[in-house]
Amino acid sequence: MAGYKEIKGFDVQSKSVDPTPYAQALADNPYGGVWSSGGAMGTARYTHGGTGTLTAGLAFGGDPGDISNCETYDGSAWAEVNNLNTGRNGLFGIGTQTASLGFGGTDGSNTAKTESWNGSNWTEVNDMNTARRFLAGAGTNTAGLGYGGYVGPNTAANESWNGSSWTEVNDLNTARNDLGGAGTQTAALGYGGTGPGTTAITESWNGSTWTEVGDLNSAKKAGANSGTQTAALMAGGQSAPGPNIAQTESWNGSAWTEVGDLAAAIRSNKGTSAGTNTTSMSNGGGPPAVTTTEEWTFSGINPATTPAVTYSDAIIGDLYYNSTTGQLKGVQSGTASWASGGSMNTARYYQGGFGSQSAALVFGGSRPSGIQDLTEQYDGSSWTEVADLGQARYNMAAFGSSYTSGISAGGNPGSYNNVESWDGSSWTETTEINTGRGYLAGFGAATNAGIIAGGGPSPVRALAETWNGSSWTEVGDLNTARWGLAGSNGSPQGSGIVYGGLTPTNTGIAETWDGSSWTEVGDMNTAKNRFCGFGTSSSSAVGTGGFAPPPTTALTEVWDGSSWTETTDMSTARAAAGPAGTTPLGLAAGGTTAGGNPGVTAVTEEWSNPAFENKIVTTS
Repeated sequence: MAGYKEIKGFDVQSKSVDPTPYAQALADNPYGGVWSSGGAMGTARYTHGGTGTLTAGLAFGGDPGDISNCETYDGSAWAEVNNLNTGRNGLFGIGTQTASLGFGGTDGSNTAKTESWNGSNWTEVNDMNTARRFLAGAGTNTAGLGYGGYVGPNTAANESWNGSSWTEVNDLNTARNDLGGAGTQTAALGYGGTGPGTTAITESWNGSTWTEVGDLNSAKKAGANSGTQTAALMAGGQSAPGPNIAQTESWNGSAWTEVGDLAAAIRSNKGTSAGTNTTSMSNGGGPPAVTTTEEWTFSGINPATTPAVTYSDAIIGDLYYNSTTGQLKGVQSGTASWASGGSMNTARYYQGGFGSQSAALVFGGSRPSGIQDLTEQYDGSSWTEVADLGQARYNMAAFGSSYTSGISAGGNPGSYNNVESWDGSSWTETTEINTGRGYLAGFGAATNAGIIAGGGPSPVRALAETWNGSSWTEVGDLNTARWGLAGSNGSPQGSGIVYGGLTPTNTGIAETWDGSSWTEVGDMNTAKNRFCGFGTSSSSAVGTGGFAPPPTTALTEVWDGSSWTETTDMSTARAAAGPAGTTPLGLAAGGTTAGGNPGVTAVTEEWSNPAFENKIVTTS
């Protein structure tokens, strides 16, 4: 080891284990952080109360239907516990999993009700002075604060809780509802909300007065909040005006910084009042109500202010010595690869798909026996049959962030305008698209935000429609009409990409959507149709396989926001596979290897595109 330290021009560190991809993500974006899927709630809900921490959380009340149900989270699973005494939504919660306060909300009309949780039961205590809903708060169940909300107009009213009663104290500077809250009774933060327009205003409380401090980067309301006066988080919500968003912002005591997005654009979700801006969660949201949980982890490392190189911020180009294996290693750019995954129970092609590599859903499709309504769920190793589609179909558009929530729209035969919504256990028919068609593409976050585009084959379509959770709206057409194209599943409605297809001949044209219009960007290297596409955003997507002579291909291309790059091929050439996942981690399920039914396969291939790898340094 002494010799390694003497290598000139290099800072060689000693590590007991190799750096991880998470460490590299932080190095590439020091304010990054990672959202990952957590356990599904037992009860779908939004506008509920949320308290506790990432590994000891509590959720209670909410919509739809003024829920009284209460659940606890242990970091992996939710469990039902005793209900609130009064079911309601639009309430706020402060405290921990075993000592919480839930206050305000509406049970048909605004309420001032306050309930205290002792870890096993809720007890009604003294009401607030001002009945209100969609308020914020900070503190604990013995020393808290409740501020803002909606009483008819918006209110700036602020009340202090001493463990037994509420006292009116100095108001916010800006009256608003659906704001975020974090901190303590004497050191709180209020941010965002509607007052009356959606705002980015942030106010800081010192125990006696509110002071405006640095604004959020974008105006928003109804996001999940957690943290302290000097280290807060706001995740998701709704922009001004606009769709639900996945954006996350972190507060350091003086400024907000955009960090890693949620997997799904969502509003009226809740966080953890006792959490921080480094460990938190987002649970629930809607409408429609979902059971989704996302977990936030971030080391807090900032190389700009922490110049010393540590285990957690190893970067590409670094050398290090692994003291456990006795190896000199270097950190280099990762190599994209495909690996075998579990086989579906039913071979098929032209099926829809959405979700992540470890939580995917595929449905419908075709095989020699005919058109399918079968749905299968993937957990990262095996496929399980779950509830069938209501309508057998193939070549539909689909979007969703996990196997608990998504949309299937359109399809063939017969150019369906039928739409079905998946809630994690069953499909439900919902509002039809305006123009029935098959062979179309879609992308979106979940059941409340998405877009579909293109379709055919006769006529070839440029039509695009957006979904807001209850209705479809025609928006600007694609620049190039086509069918058999792909979209980057997993991205929010406000930003995404579609690519390839038939015009009627094969094309590699790609177009990005910015929330209002389509823009042609760089073409794929290989023109093809009916291939597998998944991705993260308008600047990050993967397209693999497809119909391209002869007759199917295994080619894989990655979009980085400016150009397409050919990378590692799939093991098996195929077309019309079911897609799921993001640019770093995705999958292609099933498909056809021979241009039709004779070559239908059930095989799954898993895609990995790591940011970095650890490589042993050799003389060669």
